[in-house]
This record gives sequence, C-alpha cells and structure tokens, in this order.
Amino acid sequence: MQLLLAGLFACGCVSLVDAPLWPAAASYIDTAMECSQSSNPGNCRHTRETWKTEYDAATAGSYQNQRNVALCLSTGCDNAVQPDKILGCAWRIVIVNSRHTELDNTDTVNLKDFCGSAYIDQAGLRAAEVQAKTMLELIGNRPGA
Repeated sequence: MQLLLAGLFACGCVSLVDAPLWPAAASYIDTAMECSQSSNPGNCRHTRETWKTEYDAATAGSYQNQRNVALCLSTGCDNAVQPDKILGCAWRIVIVNSRHTELDNTDTVNLKDFCGSAYIDQAGLRAAEVQAKTMLELIGNRPGA
C-alpha cells in the first residue's frame, strides 16, 4: 500500500496540495437556526457576515481572529455558528501555545474556562489537545503566520 501511494505521489497523479487543509468556513454556520431566532439577531447577522474573513485570518495565524473564532466555536456567538466545545478548546490551546506577542492573562483564563472540567470532559480535552497539535502544525506555530 505504501509503495502504491508513493508511486501515485511520484507520478503527480495525487497531490496533497489540492486537498483543503482546513474545513470551509461556511461549514461552521448554524444553518438550523435563523438569526431572527437569536437573542441578539444583529450580532448573529454580523458574525455570519464576517465569519469567513475571521476564520480565514485565524487559520493564517492572526491572534485576534483566533480569539474570535475560539469564542464563537465555544459559545455559538448568538446562534451564528454551530458550537463545538472541543474545537473551541483546541483554538484556546493554539492561542496559548503560539508565540503571539499580544498574548495576555485573559487567554490563560479563557483556556481554563473553555478547556476545564466544568466545560468539557477529559476525553474532550484529549481530543482538543490532539486537534490543537495539528492546527499548530498547519498554522506554522509562528505569530502572524
């Protein structure tokens, strides 16, 4: 099997470059919920309008955008995106393990709050840690990557 894969890569028949490294930003939008049903419809609409830009910047290494994406994945941001506690925690791990010069105490507090046992269980934390490791590798583990 390894020989077959090596041959496919060598001939150029298969390329990892063509595969998306990150899920599409739109895949996180909570299509089951209309913003008009949200407790804050204006914030929901704004988050949905800016989500792709925020998400793309976060995956490129932007500190503030990573914080915004982590928050929305953890909380849903007024039903704008589908909450994913594990992925939200993974982003918090990425943030504190990056070398962002902007890193501050609130990032440590958020890590404790959104990755703590009151929020996710041990299996969820382990899954978040594995996901964060992959995310850091994709980002390049450097500020403003």
